Amino acid sequence: MSGFVAGLCVAVLPLLAAGFWLGRRTARPESLGGLGSPVEHATFQTLHTASLAAPPLRAGLTEETARKSARRLRSLLGTDALCLTDDTHVLAWDGVGAHHRAEIVERLAGTLETGRGEAFRLACDAPDCPLRWAVIAPLTVDDRVHGALVACAPRESAVLVRAAGEVARWVSVQLELADLDQSRTRLIEAEIKALRAQISPHFIFNSLAVIASFVRTDPERARELLLEFADFTRYSFRRHGDFTTLADELHAIDHYLALVRARFGDRLSVTLQIAPEVLPVALPFLCLQPLVENAVKHGLEGKADKCHISITAQDTGAEALVVIEDDGAGMDPGLLRRILAGEISPSGGIGLSNVDDRLRQVYGDDYGLVIETAVGAGMKVTARLPKYQPGVHSAGRLTRG
Repeated sequence: MSGFVAGLCVAVLPLLAAGFWLGRRTARPESLGGLGSPVEHATFQTLHTASLAAPPLRAGLTEETARKSARRLRSLLGTDALCLTDDTHVLAWDGVGAHHRAEIVERLAGTLETGRGEAFRLACDAPDCPLRWAVIAPLTVDDRVHGALVACAPRESAVLVRAAGEVARWVSVQLELADLDQSRTRLIEAEIKALRAQISPHFIFNSLAVIASFVRTDPERARELLLEFADFTRYSFRRHGDFTTLADELHAIDHYLALVRARFGDRLSVTLQIAPEVLPVALPFLCLQPLVENAVKHGLEGKADKCHISITAQDTGAEALVVIEDDGAGMDPGLLRRILAGEISPSGGIGLSNVDDRLRQVYGDDYGLVIETAVGAGMKVTARLPKYQPGVHSAGRLTRG
């Protein structure tokens, strides 16, 4: 998909540059600013203008994004007026002749039905209106017409028809990328729901059973554990935000471990070494807790003796380095690779593949989990978290500038 988009952009940009240059030849002269020939200058201006028009369109086709991008798109074509529509009405009009809105909407039906553009004469009796012709080009995403780009001019022009079609295809690519971004956001939300569903029912049952066992013998202890359970579940099932801070995630882990210790007593020991500098670092919600839960499961599974879990978070400059290590049963590396690849169900690796996928989606493939393990040798899981990742905010969603 990314290769197709890149190829399409490479093919379209020269045509956009040529149309931009031809459209500008009759406009007021501009200094080339030492950029070379007129075509080279037009290419630079095209790339710059396209880069300014793209960010709003990457948020989808709405009145706000259409308004922000329409002026840039009109500059690309050098027309007197340009409008963007959805499938029912004009979202934004830039330039003169806004009274033609109703006429444009009437013409939408044909383009929406056939998916083909057309050039037509505008019906206008206003003596001061320079618009006489319009070119309508469809905006298509996944073979479905979502709206149209309409360029209006004083006269019919074959160059404008071609250029409007190419600009509309470029806009369609931006809208398709926006659709992919939204799909990725929905996927991340679904994965968070899956992680919540993976919070073991056995853990919840066992926690409540432990709390109940203290109700008569140690009511104060039962009360403390009940509060720990409430705080942990409140955090795990919160509704707002795809991101959290390392401090909040560690706080939830502390509640979780308090409940586990109440059940296993001296069999489980935990050490934490956390650098204060990394506490404000933002990371995907429910990213570390499943790793700790996995360490507890593998650390105590099949063992009658004690288990030790170590959690460290270090400041390494531009990144926070989080390491979760246990001295439990470990895992066959080949089996682990199949779990991370999604080839088999992670019955013994709660959330490992999920967390690995989410880290790669947010930060890139270089930031997947690093897992060191062998049968009988425990497991060490390392996560690298960029401290200054553009668009990642602990109070909200992933955004793009």
